[in-house]
Amino acid sequence: MKVLMKGNEAIGEAAVRSGCRHFFGYPITPQTELSAYMAKKLPKAGGVFLQAESEISAVNMVYGAAAAGVRAMTSSSSPGISLKAEGISYLAAADLPCVIVNIMRGGPGLGGIQPAQSDYFQATRGGGHGDYHLIVLAPNSVQEMASLTAEGFNISEKYGIPVMLLGDGTLGQMMEPVDFDLIPEPEAYEKPWAACGTENKREKNVVKTLYLEADELERTVIEREEKYTRVKKELQRYEEKYTDDADIIISSYGITSRIVETAVRKLRDEGIKAGIIRPITLWPFPEDIYKKVDPKAFLSVEMSTGQMVEDIKLACECRRPVYFTGRTGGVIPSPQEIAEKAKQILKEVCGDGI
Repeated sequence: MKVLMKGNEAIGEAAVRSGCRHFFGYPITPQTELSAYMAKKLPKAGGVFLQAESEISAVNMVYGAAAAGVRAMTSSSSPGISLKAEGISYLAAADLPCVIVNIMRGGPGLGGIQPAQSDYFQATRGGGHGDYHLIVLAPNSVQEMASLTAEGFNISEKYGIPVMLLGDGTLGQMMEPVDFDLIPEPEAYEKPWAACGTENKREKNVVKTLYLEADELERTVIEREEKYTRVKKELQRYEEKYTDDADIIISSYGITSRIVETAVRKLRDEGIKAGIIRPITLWPFPEDIYKKVDPKAFLSVEMSTGQMVEDIKLACECRRPVYFTGRTGGVIPSPQEIAEKAKQILKEVCGDGI
């Protein structure tokens, strides 16, 4: 059965249904509805909701809960994620599974409360110190907000890597029908590393991130890098449309990808062969599909000054030119702007023969 929900609330409901019983957060627009939803739902489900005194406290509480082997979660918006960055690095260093939600707003600094996608680098390049990655999932609908939350818990536990759900203010605040029967079921993974009590039947587990010997730290970092290499092979997710004959392929993620779909339909109606690649995993970036397609040009559309465009350039290995268009500061691009940019690019690349 479908229910009408805000994106933020859909994340919360999916988390509870996925077995998350520990949420630690701090209010910030435009994600506060998620915290409010968990405050109402978790106590009734036998869980714990705690509004911490700061974002820093909240993420370190997630570390403690995750180290005990339970499903734990936190959420924030852009500047709040910056405050959590050190704790996120600790979570990654301890190989702890958890879900971190970023409902992006404009920046840098306090910026504004309107939607943006300018935290792409922060999410896909780690955001904190050291050699590490997060698995980054990018929904483009309220249904995907729910489904990818549920899948995020499973993925995080499978690989022992924190998962970030990267949304934006539009997705967090908009309302759409959600069918919770379609979200993935919780998967059970053994957690022999968890610090959850021994009952005097085994040695104590210690969850740590400090290595005083350089050789030991190097060995640990390299082992983790080998895991990241496996994730890159196994977890590239994307959606593609009209790529077989496309002269230009337009890429976007999140809410912007829905605007791109409208622009591509308009271009196709005009006889212009435009295609779509929508990355769903931003890390690992779905580079394989970019190596398979062969348009005359690529276009990245983002609500930023251009960040994902760099990953597209790397993925297509400079075989074709990669262009960027976007708006920032909370301004959302229109389908008309995107279509006109695509036509301008094709005229530049192909001359008048488009």
